[in-house]
Amino acid sequence: MDRMEKTKIILFSFSIRLFSLNLRFTPSCKDYAHPWSDSCISTTAGLGLHALQESLRIYSTVYFITLLLRGKIPSKNDIKRTILSILQSTAFLSWSAFTFSMFICSIRQILGKFNILTVSFIPSFLSSFAAIILERPSRRPMLCLYVSNIATEALFRMAVWRGYISPVPYGQVYIFALSMAILLYFFRSEKNKDDSIFRIIRILVGPYEEAKYLKRQSQLERSQVQMSNDHKDEREGSDKKGDDKSRRNGLFSIIWKALNVYKLLIDKLKAKSKHVSCPHSNSCVHYVLTGSAKLFSYGLCAQLALKIVFKLRSLIKKPRLLKATIFKKDNLNLALSLGGFSGLYKLMSCSLRRFYGYDSQYHAIPAGLIASISFVMYPDITIALYVMWKALQILWNDGVERGKVPEVKWFVIFLYCFSTAVLFHVAIMEPHNLRATYWKFLINLSGGRIATMSRLPLDEFGLETSKALQEVLRKTNTTDQYNYSF
Repeated sequence: MDRMEKTKIILFSFSIRLFSLNLRFTPSCKDYAHPWSDSCISTTAGLGLHALQESLRIYSTVYFITLLLRGKIPSKNDIKRTILSILQSTAFLSWSAFTFSMFICSIRQILGKFNILTVSFIPSFLSSFAAIILERPSRRPMLCLYVSNIATEALFRMAVWRGYISPVPYGQVYIFALSMAILLYFFRSEKNKDDSIFRIIRILVGPYEEAKYLKRQSQLERSQVQMSNDHKDEREGSDKKGDDKSRRNGLFSIIWKALNVYKLLIDKLKAKSKHVSCPHSNSCVHYVLTGSAKLFSYGLCAQLALKIVFKLRSLIKKPRLLKATIFKKDNLNLALSLGGFSGLYKLMSCSLRRFYGYDSQYHAIPAGLIASISFVMYPDITIALYVMWKALQILWNDGVERGKVPEVKWFVIFLYCFSTAVLFHVAIMEPHNLRATYWKFLINLSGGRIATMSRLPLDEFGLETSKALQEVLRKTNTTDQYNYSF
């Protein structure tokens, strides 16, 4: 089958889908949206009240943990702002759930029937718009980025399931590599922006690769030399005292000798050569190895902490599982990915500086592409899509600043509403194409109502919706058997 025939088949299939938009079916709201109750008003109120409780629990946890992580005693104003933020975000999320049910029934009563768009997509778009205007403007881009990430994955799964495209092996690695190369270029450029993603990149590659450090290279080197001279005598004195102590204590002597060997090895690594254009203070070998080891330790600690937290309940019941949990081979994947990325990026950056004889922000592009090979060890699609959307956002903002593209003031709100509408449409019509974690989030937020909504009338659209729902319930260990008072 040649490319022309494949194109004709795809266009024909797409035409059939467009034609299906005009299909209508006659079930009432009770038959589809709320089979557990005859009243649209009571079921809408029930969903809103449950979403209110769940939203309050979610945002109370998030905001208070954020407040505690600041590392200082919160003031009265901090507590007041936190409480107001909790109430505002709770109103946003619970209102979204309440109006979703309200719009489903209202549109059905206005049109008299359902179609494939009014089943979920249009009600969700309207409810998202009604809710997002209640949320703080500073939080809207983050919410938009979150739902757009999941919606992109859902749209890709929908296209694969329909046979329009085929999965590309390690496709998430390609997305991550290209996106990181763009972000690292902006990180190295003079027009560095104050975005949260750059704080993450600063941890990955270190502050020396940032544009402002290139200008301070000579100052850093002078301060390093001065500090070395100031503390030289102190180190010599402490070494002599340590030698005296080591003679008195055999165990201490062994430890002290090991520390001296370690110190000698580090000093030799620091003393090796570096190029004049390299912004770091010590040798390139020391710069690469220490950065890689640091990120490796971060990744290992983070992976172990997550594993222990997620299995805390089972570990309390069976403490002997702790050893098996800690010494799993896959615990090294995140550590190897982070450590490898940092090491490869710094190695390539120093190599390019030595090869060309100068430093440039353009070196970040090939260095970022090669460093992204380490993402093969931890190919998480969520991370790849997050980095991709961040790169697109920063590219667009840069284009607006340069006057290359127009500024669309309501674009964030529109993208949020569209992405949320896609997610709710997928959750209703083809839940097997939705990320499992988001499905469970909808289950908790709605009190299981998203699963209890009858899919049997939706089978008329030819997507095998009821069968897909049962498959998802089995895979996610959720159920559609709930009892509601209203």
